Amino acid sequence: MADVLVYRAEGAAVAAGTDLYGFTVTRWRLPATYPPFAALLFVPTTWLPLGALKLAFAAANVVLLAALVRLSCRLADLPVRLSAGCAATALALWLEPVFQTVLFGQINLALAVLILWDLTRPAGARGKGIALGIAAGVKLTPALFIAYLLLRGRRREAATAASTFAGTVLLGALVLPAASADFWTRRLYETGRVGKAWIVDNQSLQGAVARALGEQSPGPAWALPAAAVAVGGLWLARRARRERWGVLITATTALLICPISWSHHWVWCVPLIAVLYAERRLRTAAVVTAVFTARTLWLVPHAGDLDLRLPWWQQPLASPYALAGLALLACRAAGSQPSVSAASNSSASMIR
Repeated sequence: MADVLVYRAEGAAVAAGTDLYGFTVTRWRLPATYPPFAALLFVPTTWLPLGALKLAFAAANVVLLAALVRLSCRLADLPVRLSAGCAATALALWLEPVFQTVLFGQINLALAVLILWDLTRPAGARGKGIALGIAAGVKLTPALFIAYLLLRGRRREAATAASTFAGTVLLGALVLPAASADFWTRRLYETGRVGKAWIVDNQSLQGAVARALGEQSPGPAWALPAAAVAVGGLWLARRARRERWGVLITATTALLICPISWSHHWVWCVPLIAVLYAERRLRTAAVVTAVFTARTLWLVPHAGDLDLRLPWWQQPLASPYALAGLALLACRAAGSQPSVSAASNSSASMIR
């Protein structure tokens, strides 16, 4: 649970008044990478002994997974019995992004639950957009959903989410002015602090392009396609006939265009599988489940810089989630129904 140690160190830095972005922890020398608002939320992690904290994170992530399963069913208009929900939660633990989230003590499930709960609430519900704004305040990537709401004509929800996000920035600036200035003027742009973009752990578009080209910094070869994916993804989300696909397309777009999307960020595979199942695409749902369970990215050589020297036939194995996301956007653009086909030893999926 390396990430639990980072969160605990962030909370301790806030409590002690020390430099929030000046420390590293664990043998991997991991720094703080989230906005100051997130560090404020991590202060309670210092109140428990480390062993109890790890146990609490593991238990909380299982509970959050159960909530994500239920919300995914709500998104897909699927009825959920308690027994079926428990079985789905137990099976979902074996999905690689979920398993890694629990293993590292990450907060991906918490963010997905906040976003999905907010977006699946009834239209006009009081305070709708607040949870989304909080999620964006903790980790900036969810802010793309604010653009999605605007494009769908849901201006009130978008304004609420944007105001809440702005409030998290203001709160961080008031409580931690020095750290806020440091983050928003400097640390935000140091993507190298998060990790090496070219390793197989990174399942974003940048990671796939870097490995395919054998370049640590692909530059325009990544930036230009990422811009196209951002525009195209939001356009597809706007014109999606069903809310469920608009949400999934936006989540996929965010994961693709983010400079670094670790494999455990792809917990959005849970609602994707639920939607495919609800639409009776059973074989497709089974293949998607297999893709996110197979762990092919860990089968290719990835010690040192071997990630940059993979032969062509191992590229799909190294970037299964990025390829699946691109296929989803491409095939939705073609106006076809969702389906999935495995390629290169079932490592990449294509959604039609």
